[in-house]
Amino acid sequence: MKITVYSASSGQVPAQYIEAAQELGRLLAANGDTLVNGAGRTGLMGACADACLAAGGRAVGIIPEFMVEQGWQHTGMSQLIVTPDMHRRKELMAETGDACIALPGGVGTLEELLEIITWKQLGLYLKPIIVLNTDGYYDALLQQLQHAVDQQFMRKEHKAIWHVASTPAEAIKFCKSTPLWDPSVRKFAAM
Repeated sequence: MKITVYSASSGQVPAQYIEAAQELGRLLAANGDTLVNGAGRTGLMGACADACLAAGGRAVGIIPEFMVEQGWQHTGMSQLIVTPDMHRRKELMAETGDACIALPGGVGTLEELLEIITWKQLGLYLKPIIVLNTDGYYDALLQQLQHAVDQQFMRKEHKAIWHVASTPAEAIKFCKSTPLWDPSVRKFAAM
């Protein structure tokens, strides 16, 4: 299975997040799964790729050209795909993976996660979406999403768009056990 992982590029984050990213990378390699990520060399992105590669796994990085020009890319990826821009990067990351996992991250990771949730709500993305809620990182976002449901900005059926995992092993389990989304839900996209 190819699993797309959205994650932070910041190298200044607390150790528990780095450790979870490394564990996810090791587990992907041990399971024979391919990591697909944004090809950054630092932060959780780099930690996950480094651990996957060190354990003998395969890591595919997808990165826009302007980031390569800045030297931000991980140079040890099994495959590096350079895109013309961020939009194509995100589109290709979604197309390439059979599921996606969101590790903790900043606005870029949040934007990727919310965009893929939106695509699934609209029936444009049908694959599993897993939120890896390491150390309760995503508690506030999950509360906000529940608030959106409570206030009828989203239907209660839309809460099934994503699954929340507390460990990397549970995240991978959800990737493999969650069925594809039914595209007929598109009719429920509008409130």
